[in-house]
Amino acid sequence: MNNGLKELKPQEIVKELDKYIIGQDKAKRSVAIALRNRWRRQQVTGPLRDEIMPNNIILIGPTGVGKTEISRRLAKLANAPFIKVEASKFTEVGYVGRDVESIIRDLADIGVNMVREQKKKKVQGKARELAIERLLDILIPAPKPPAKPGFAPEESPEESPEAKHQRTREKFHKKLINGELNERTVEIDAPSDSMPTMQIFSPVGLEEMGINLQEIFGNFMPKKVKKRRVSVPEALTILTQQEAQKLIDMEEVIKEALRRVEDSGIVFVDEIDKVASAGSKHGPDVSREGVQRDLLPVVEGTSVVTKYGMVKTDHVLFIASGAFHIAKPSDLIPELQGRFPIRVELNNLSKNDFIKILTEPENALSKQYKALLETEGISLEFEKEALDEIAGTASYVNSKAENIGARRLHTIMTTLLEDILFDAPKLKNKKITISGKFVKETLKDIVEDEDLRKFIL
Repeated sequence: MNNGLKELKPQEIVKELDKYIIGQDKAKRSVAIALRNRWRRQQVTGPLRDEIMPNNIILIGPTGVGKTEISRRLAKLANAPFIKVEASKFTEVGYVGRDVESIIRDLADIGVNMVREQKKKKVQGKARELAIERLLDILIPAPKPPAKPGFAPEESPEESPEAKHQRTREKFHKKLINGELNERTVEIDAPSDSMPTMQIFSPVGLEEMGINLQEIFGNFMPKKVKKRRVSVPEALTILTQQEAQKLIDMEEVIKEALRRVEDSGIVFVDEIDKVASAGSKHGPDVSREGVQRDLLPVVEGTSVVTKYGMVKTDHVLFIASGAFHIAKPSDLIPELQGRFPIRVELNNLSKNDFIKILTEPENALSKQYKALLETEGISLEFEKEALDEIAGTASYVNSKAENIGARRLHTIMTTLLEDILFDAPKLKNKKITISGKFVKETLKDIVEDEDLRKFIL
């Protein structure tokens, strides 16, 4: 059975995360074990399999240390339905806003789209063949039958219209494959997605009741088709998509998607600390506690109505994260705390970590700025002392002002390279080397001035 999860060993998961996230080994190990346990559970046979519940994780640490980055990279690694949500966007049932069950409805949408795309890839070859035949029908319409059906012409040694048409068709088929018809345009029927827009005011979202207005009106109204004049390659792409859609059994897609969501779905709830009440029981805190109480059944296992059918959340893995500057994890309601048995504290970033962040990851900040300036024909280089100075400044400012982790590097780099980025179009074919001395001089006044540091760095 294809459950959607890749068979990745914990070491392989950590190795992939290491390419983009510096340090935080404990957090990487925890998510790697949790992801591997999803796969392990799929291999268990018998009734015990349903009894194995996921160990949900809560990541605790200041902003900018890699919590969200871990979730983003995990999404790419886990070939499974994955959604990242922010707890602060949800409200208690009865308040205006999104309710927590919409997380599972969105996850079901992601699962269906994922399975549909995978099925499309499998039928792509067959769909392309059918699209080519349809395109040839447009390019070379079939010959018309004789004007008088009862009239039989005398035998002629000449080729019949059908045979001539078939020969022309084969010739055009070769030209189409070889790209000789790419300059031509054709008129095709493309479905029109335009629907009459309407605004609905309802205390309960229609999607919560499993109702899809587009489908309802689509069943009553004839499918709108509009003529479009496009190039041959574009026509082939559109027709291939249409044929692929026809070859896919959507009932099978939905069935497979719901199974994947239930067995291997992952929900990353960011900013969970924003719905923790820090002792106060007045005003908005009442709603915050309500969000926690609404979140509780979804995390511990319930059935949520989606437009595709019921989704059980018993085996969905939840990973929560929060900075917990004001509130503490113990400020969450006890029942919710109990549903996140694994707690991982992420470390503050040191000067050495900043140096690694600047140079080692595949998306390192120094590499990003080099690539940006290369587009202007400028070769940008950073001396070792410069990187050391940038990292030291980031660490110092974080210790004196608000600690925003690696995001501090973005503000420092932008301030440092502001003049170069502004004047870049005039500096074509130039090599610029950033030295430690340049960094010191550029940032000196800002680092020393308390007010400027607060606003700029």
